[in-house]
Amino acid sequence: MHLLLVFLLPLITLHYSTQVANASSFSPSVLTQGSSLFVKKNDHLVSPNRVFTAGFHKIGQNAYCFAIWFSKPMYDGKLTLVWMANRDTPVNGQRSRFSLSKTGNLVLTDVGKGIWMSNTQTTSRLQLQLLDSGNLVLTQLEKKSYLWQSFSFPTDTLLPNQPFTKDTVLVSSRSSTNLSSGFYKLYFGNDNVIRLLYSNNEVTSVYWPQPWLLSWQAGRSPYNNSRNAFLDLKGCFQSTDDFKFTTIDHGVSLQRRLTLDVDGNIRVYSLNEKR
Repeated sequence: MHLLLVFLLPLITLHYSTQVANASSFSPSVLTQGSSLFVKKNDHLVSPNRVFTAGFHKIGQNAYCFAIWFSKPMYDGKLTLVWMANRDTPVNGQRSRFSLSKTGNLVLTDVGKGIWMSNTQTTSRLQLQLLDSGNLVLTQLEKKSYLWQSFSFPTDTLLPNQPFTKDTVLVSSRSSTNLSSGFYKLYFGNDNVIRLLYSNNEVTSVYWPQPWLLSWQAGRSPYNNSRNAFLDLKGCFQSTDDFKFTTIDHGVSLQRRLTLDVDGNIRVYSLNEKR
């Protein structure tokens, strides 16, 4: 089986409506220990700057995932998700809840059955907060340190200043309507080079950079084993393997996201509220 795929990195400008969806003026940004968010109550956390919302997002008939999204919907009314806790195991009932236990564990349950958890435990005082950056963080209040954060476990999207590391993998969705894990992955290889991989039941193949090229021929350096990359607030992407690019609308005034799309392309999207 021959696999011919092209890696593209265009900038796409998205137009958003002025309406803020599912982020009422009294929605908190913090969840305290022993508290829960419920599907049936349409509970949400909203970042202090109102840009991001976290809560249950309906992905099908009586199917929900706990997710983070841009509060403002697209021009067509759809919401743009940037993170999902349970993309491959949606909950399917109004009795589902997302809880911060008194022992420090984040737990997503469906009719009492555990679906997802953060596997964290501490005797410290904690709170879960959705930050202005879109990062959902479990904070130890005395130490002022993060016990868990969504930025460490991305799905298909990186937000500005979200680190991409040797332990990080972006996985595309199956399709625009099926948000479960798809066939394309972005990751750091053992040679310290950031790569794109296609994998299904029949074939697994690296397709970017072209596998027949040596690292230096692809403009990459394998000598920095720290394996880090990020998209900054101005639209510049930098990686320790020397791969870098700058978006054509370079500047700090826009909201951006970098997403591994369902077709295997990495794209940077910008929010444009002026149109």
